[in-house]
Amino acid sequence: MGPYAIVAAIELKKFPMQKKIKKPAKVPVHHAPPPNQVRIIGGQWKRSVLPVLQALGLRPTPDRVRETVFNWINHLRDGDWSNAQVLDLFAGSGALGFEAASRGAAAVTMVDTHTPVIRQLEENKTKLRADNVQLLRGDALLTAQGLAARGQRFDLIFLDPPYQQDFLAKVLPLCANLLKDGGIVYAESGLAMVFDENSEQGKPEWMAPWEVIRADKAGTVYYHLLTYNKVATTA
Repeated sequence: MGPYAIVAAIELKKFPMQKKIKKPAKVPVHHAPPPNQVRIIGGQWKRSVLPVLQALGLRPTPDRVRETVFNWINHLRDGDWSNAQVLDLFAGSGALGFEAASRGAAAVTMVDTHTPVIRQLEENKTKLRADNVQLLRGDALLTAQGLAARGQRFDLIFLDPPYQQDFLAKVLPLCANLLKDGGIVYAESGLAMVFDENSEQGKPEWMAPWEVIRADKAGTVYYHLLTYNKVATTA
């Protein structure tokens, strides 16, 4: 072995060749939309992403909750939305109203008191070409009273008001005059609306004629489906 070969062998011993470390294969991750967006889950606009205003502190119903709720409603309606008249009294992000429209509801009326929110909803309506959606700017309680006075009735009413402001206690009694026979109310709250009638507190008066037919909880969100029991009001 010549002197150059000996030097090369020594260098290889000092600095052995390093094996290339293979990077693990990338696994696709399906992230939820950012907080300022909502994604439609089902229907003709499935997977459509809609922008949501952040400035007003809107709190869109989480995807997982919406999926569960619409599975409930879909089951109760036997999958038929073609004749559904829907009212969303606290539209906010529009997640609930546009979801119902996407699934084929005949008409969806969405109400919000904030002008910037209505403008954003108008843009989303235009983007989706949602001809079955009507937008109204106004106070939820006054609008509910006005709709009832005009004889309008709905198969499904969404109530997702700001938490901690006692809106449900005020608006739920108004919904009795807005529901068609067999209609359903969806109510979202920071507190459970399932009451133990044997407890000292029992069911509050404003809940007396309502029956909770479905209920669940996700994080700090309590969500419910309600039906109206006319008999309870005359008992």
